[in-house]
Amino acid sequence: MTFRAAVVQMSAVPFDKAKSTDKVVSRIEEAAAQGANLIVFPEATLSGYPKGLDFGARVGGRQPRGKEEYLRYYNGAIDVPGPETDRIGAAAKEANAYVVIGVMEREQGTIYCTALHFGPDGALLGKHRKLVPTAMERIIWGQGDGSTMPVYDTSLGAKLGTVICWENYMPLFRTYMYAKGVQLYCAPTADDRDVWLPSMQHIAIEGRCFVFSACQYATRGDYPEDYDAIQGDSADAVIFRGGSVIVSPTGEVLAGPNHDSECVLYAEIDVDDTIRGKFDLDVVGHYSRPDVFRLLVDEEPKTNVISTEAVLGEFTA
Repeated sequence: MTFRAAVVQMSAVPFDKAKSTDKVVSRIEEAAAQGANLIVFPEATLSGYPKGLDFGARVGGRQPRGKEEYLRYYNGAIDVPGPETDRIGAAAKEANAYVVIGVMEREQGTIYCTALHFGPDGALLGKHRKLVPTAMERIIWGQGDGSTMPVYDTSLGAKLGTVICWENYMPLFRTYMYAKGVQLYCAPTADDRDVWLPSMQHIAIEGRCFVFSACQYATRGDYPEDYDAIQGDSADAVIFRGGSVIVSPTGEVLAGPNHDSECVLYAEIDVDDTIRGKFDLDVVGHYSRPDVFRLLVDEEPKTNVISTEAVLGEFTA
């Protein structure tokens, strides 16, 4: 089966979830007009990645301004489900396309870096929460658990899954995704370095899967005037330089990388290429040694509070 895929390289409207959603819907419409059946957006598309902020955090102390910065960021995050997911779902339905998008999700008082998956019927299929926030991200984001690592069967004839940014450097997580049969491997990211491309090529070759990596392209002018940008205060100072890319199961770059502007990348996808690639390399099949190496994965959700009623129910069920 063949279909057309799109990777959207765009800036969020930082801290403004309504305007960010407007922009996302517009890009979905644009990609759909070009015949895209799968549309992938960057990490933290709703409502921005606060690159360069320190949230007033130092080892052993936090400055009061950091709490105000966190409040602003929290107010720009979204509830899942919520009004923003309803709008994106409606746009996915209108486009008759699968949509994968990175969002800042809030629950209780915590923000999670999350990827949402929408079906062509507009349904929110589910989410993946980033397992390990990277470096300073741990100041402002919580950790996901093994209950949100889905791989979906799709009407595109291939299985769809998402690994966020530096999770792609977690070999055991990649192995888990390969074992789930992922063929359409989405990698929304905030990593705009040159070394990101060879990492995406390695994963495509290793997993014999198509890789869709979307990163933001953003300048200082995309951020609020009072944003403390370490990159400089010139409106055209680059905050994110993009680098979005689509890679085939043999490591061939099908589209991108683009380091110059916002854009939408397109590629024609032949799902059978994922099977052709498994002829000589299947890292969880004939090219594995389960008698030597085995991976244990805990997919149970982890909750902080368990009622006695729930515990007793487990024993009486």
